[in-house]
Amino acid sequence: MLCGGALWVLLSHAPAVAQNYPARGVRVIVPFSPGGAVDGPMRAVAQELSRRMGQQFVVDNRPGAGATIGSEAVARAPADGYTLLLASQTNAISATLYPKLTYDMIEDFAPITLIGREPGVLVVHPGLPAKTVAELITHVRERPARIDFASSGNGSGQHLFAALFNTMAGLRMNHVPYRGSGQATTDLLSGQVTVSIPGVAGMLGHIRAGKLRALAVTGETRSKQLPDVPTLDEAGVKGYSAYVWMGLAAPKGTPDAIVARLNREVLAALSADDVRTYFDNASIEPAGSTPAEFGSFFRAEKDRWARVIRETNAKID
Repeated sequence: MLCGGALWVLLSHAPAVAQNYPARGVRVIVPFSPGGAVDGPMRAVAQELSRRMGQQFVVDNRPGAGATIGSEAVARAPADGYTLLLASQTNAISATLYPKLTYDMIEDFAPITLIGREPGVLVVHPGLPAKTVAELITHVRERPARIDFASSGNGSGQHLFAALFNTMAGLRMNHVPYRGSGQATTDLLSGQVTVSIPGVAGMLGHIRAGKLRALAVTGETRSKQLPDVPTLDEAGVKGYSAYVWMGLAAPKGTPDAIVARLNREVLAALSADDVRTYFDNASIEPAGSTPAEFGSFFRAEKDRWARVIRETNAKID
């Protein structure tokens, strides 16, 4: 038990920890390739945090294995606020999809805040005859296990979004995982694979140029950037809803004062004009939350995708 003097020293030290933080650059590990759906938004937020907090917030890309490589690096990092994780729905998915992880996304991380969410878009190569979701469903049902769908990797949101579409529409498509979204998009554009459900923002240019055909978006409402494209629910896959979301976390044990400071600064960054403009152009809905709210949200997402994995028998191949 702490005596009154020792307790006072700890309590009085907490504000000083936050006030003096950061005293050097902060590394934000993004467990995906550069240019992906969550990489750009984190860079926009990191730039604003650098401006606001007087130290560089540097994005460090550590892609691979369903975001587990970068996440493990953060879980093992010192709990001092100088190594952070850009967490996403892929982390919630991988918590179940990878049964032998050396870390626990609930127990080994301190949630900071939810940052934002982006709907996916069901796209097909123009060489595929389907022009609507109903036509795609018919086309795939007539060719069971002969149509491929691309994803940015095993355990990624793209993987499970399409797996969920498969099971809800009663389809059998083959999963073709890539190491990041760049090569997946390249092969989708060339027609080597013909179906995918990536984030909206990265596909807008290709859709508008006629290089890909948008059949539906995965959100609860239509995208402002694609107002003529229905939601999957509207297109007949009733109850379908899925988002690419992102949030910030730190190693467990990071001082509460630092977590609280980061929470305040990220929320302020989300209101900055440059960040809001970037998010709007990228079809991202800014969020923001308390650390406790983000923790509860993550647990709910983990449980949700665990059910999807069981129901679809999704595997990491």
